[in-house]
Amino acid sequence: MKLALGPLLYYWPREATLSFYAAIADSPVDIVYLGETVCSRRHELRLPDWLEIAQVLRDAGKEVVLSSQVLVESESDLKTLRRIVQQSTDGFRVEANDMGAVRLLSHQTPRPAWVAGPTLNVFNPQTLGMLQDLGARRWVAAPEMSCAQISALRAALDTPLEVEVFAHGRLPLAYSARCFTARHFNLQKDSCGFRCLEFADGIPLNTREGEPFLTLNGIQTQSAQVHSLLGLLPEVQAAGVDILRISPQGQHTDTLLHLFRRVLDGALHPTEALASATPLLPAAPCNGFWRGDAGLTQHPALA
Repeated sequence: MKLALGPLLYYWPREATLSFYAAIADSPVDIVYLGETVCSRRHELRLPDWLEIAQVLRDAGKEVVLSSQVLVESESDLKTLRRIVQQSTDGFRVEANDMGAVRLLSHQTPRPAWVAGPTLNVFNPQTLGMLQDLGARRWVAAPEMSCAQISALRAALDTPLEVEVFAHGRLPLAYSARCFTARHFNLQKDSCGFRCLEFADGIPLNTREGEPFLTLNGIQTQSAQVHSLLGLLPEVQAAGVDILRISPQGQHTDTLLHLFRRVLDGALHPTEALASATPLLPAAPCNGFWRGDAGLTQHPALA
């Protein structure tokens, strides 16, 4: 089973981002997804910078995938998307996160093999089969899908493909044209002051009773808790999943990657791994979606 580092969902300062990916070159991750998927106003790194990082990581032996933006709202966003899709002819696979990206990739000549991202909202074999016909060779399941749903969908396909699941990180729940971080500070989206830079793991949002509720990350809404399948990895392996996606967090991502790798290699028990990981998380863990329960449920690690 391979480990993938998902695209950076937060807005970090340029030097912090470059240092992070320099360290990832020596990490036990097999696949790295790069690019801005949340907000086009995040310009600490632009596409040429991401491509430089991509080349360094590819030279280090990593498979590099360029992720497209989820909400394309302007001509400049579309221009960037076209440039990302063009990289598919230069050896970098592309993760399509909206149907506009799917259309552009399917019209490339020759048609490249690409990744169907989690925000395409694929929940039936007919849709996934259509994406396969258009060139998708890997599918990242929506984070809210259960093991049973993923297995059933995969079994119904006429042609097999790689399946990747969201295995660790705050769950991306929704995207909006409105920026919730700007609204939090009573600012307009177009004059937000790039306040996202101040929050390496988003802004926690509590209920009136003080209970964790959601996390604000620009136009993206995330779960308050950190979804993690670390304690259930033997079960995930038994389900036939090919790739585990770990989403970057403000600190300790490299340590978490090593914990996942050690469990997969049989060098560490899931219970011990989860116990080591929990103090490193920005919030309490959960794993309910995998078992078909409410997402905030935390099932104990496998004995």
